Amino acid sequence: MLSDIKVTPTIGVKDIETAKRFYEKTLGLQPLDSDEDVLHFKVGNGEIEVYKSDFAGTNKATSMTWGVGDKIEEEVKSLRDKGVEFEHYEMPETRLEGDIHIMNDMKIAWFKDPDGNIICLHNH
Repeated sequence: MLSDIKVTPTIGVKDIETAKRFYEKTLGLQPLDSDEDVLHFKVGNGEIEVYKSDFAGTNKATSMTWGVGDKIEEEVKSLRDKGVEFEHYEMPETRLEGDIHIMNDMKIAWFKDPDGNIICLHNH
C-alpha cells in the first residue's frame, strides 16, 4: 500500500547549480546522491528531490513545508540573514508580524527558491 512506502517530495528547477547552492548553502540541507539533472537532499528522516525541469516555478501553491515548532522566529531570522526574502500575503483573520503571518496560534512564513517554488515554515 502507498501509505506504507516512503514518499519523496520533488521540486522542479531551471538551473541545477543555482538550486544546489540555494538548497545546500542557503537552506543548509545535506546533499545525498546527484547527477547533472537531479539532486537529492536529506531532510529530517526523509529526503527531497530537486530536478531540472522546463516547468520550474509554475506552481502557484506551496510546494514544501517545514514544521519548525517554536523556532520559527529563529529560522526566519537565519534565512533572512542569508538573503532570503519572505512573501507577504493578504489573508482574512491574519496579521503580519515582520515576515511571519499570525493566524490564532498558527505562525507561518513563506519564501521562494530561485525558481519561484513556494516554501513554507510553520510552528505546528
